[in-house]
Amino acid sequence: MDHDVVIVGAGLAGLQCARLLEQRGLDVVLLEASDGVGGRVRTDVVDGFRCDRGFQVLNPAYPELRRAVDVRALGLQRFEAAAGVAREGGIDVLADPRRHPARLARTLRSPLVELRRLPALAAWLAPVLDPRARHREEADRPWRESLDAAGVRGPLRELVLEPFLSGVVLEDEGRTSADLVRRLAGWFVLGTPGLPAAGMGALPAWIHDGLRARAVLGTRVEALERVPGGWRAVAAGAAWEAPAVVVATEAPAAGALLGLAAAPMKGEATWWFAAPVPPSPLRCLVLPGRTRGPLTDTAVVSNAAPTYSPDARALVQATSLLPRGAGLPAEAEVRRQLAGIWGTATAGWEVVTVHEVRDGLPEQLPPLVPDRPAALGDGRFVCGDHRDTASIQGALRSGRRAAEAVLA
Repeated sequence: MDHDVVIVGAGLAGLQCARLLEQRGLDVVLLEASDGVGGRVRTDVVDGFRCDRGFQVLNPAYPELRRAVDVRALGLQRFEAAAGVAREGGIDVLADPRRHPARLARTLRSPLVELRRLPALAAWLAPVLDPRARHREEADRPWRESLDAAGVRGPLRELVLEPFLSGVVLEDEGRTSADLVRRLAGWFVLGTPGLPAAGMGALPAWIHDGLRARAVLGTRVEALERVPGGWRAVAAGAAWEAPAVVVATEAPAAGALLGLAAAPMKGEATWWFAAPVPPSPLRCLVLPGRTRGPLTDTAVVSNAAPTYSPDARALVQATSLLPRGAGLPAEAEVRRQLAGIWGTATAGWEVVTVHEVRDGLPEQLPPLVPDRPAALGDGRFVCGDHRDTASIQGALRSGRRAAEAVLA
């Protein structure tokens, strides 16, 4: 045998698995098909701008993130704990009164906030915010159906909650597990997300930098073959053998290598624009309100994360969903809607890059099964957010569970 463990895939799950196995003294080889580590968490530097591959944020409230990573070392630049909603003549800002008490009165005066409807929303969130409320949690169901059953209605749902959650889970039909959506919403309530100084790619890079063995890049594993005493991972012109193999790829590739049913993937597209000046001083996500167009959200990223721009220009992201089989929305439609949201002309904004992420997140329908087994038997293991919760939290936790299964 060449190694103790072969890990296929150097995304967050594979990196975390490798890190924990090395800490226990195992010899690990990490094979990655692409030209860098991180999987779907990558950052491109284009003309000095840091553009993550699909708009992402890092939430320090994720328990597994706090357990696995020194978040302070990433230089997290935080967004405001608020959301903007476009309206005619401006943007309404709803702020978390716990972290922005000075904005409480303005938030409560917003026509989007109806005090009589807040108890229903609080009750819907209660199972993830208060462990004592878990016994009241409903059976898992699609997230929009769950909101209906809880009596969550009104403009706060229509113009804030639903658009925001659609951008988080990458679908606007409401079919994702309510258990998953509620967990994600709860973590946003508990934490204030931000962006690492060097981009989201700094997270996997931090884990990778702590490994003794560097990932073998540009190595696409084509097959796993049973050999005496273990497994052989076969790539073009090369092979690696070990008693155990961990497949830490995205769901479709893991399914192909292991013969597992693979969850369909959901996509998004993100346009990155360089604007001569910021269209707004806001440091929060802005939702489209009643403007018409393909976008789920937008933000002046460089307001919250100055390191994302190389100079005084503003870096603006605009994100849309990419349903399976759908084409990329027209740039003219994106610019038109952005002009309506920000209340300014966008014709002079320069396109820095466009990221078309077809495999953004795995579909997770109810009932949610966040602890899918890591051990498949006979020395084969699997991890990834498709085996846990579709999130950075889920990827890191799945990587840990796979490492524990190998050690066991």
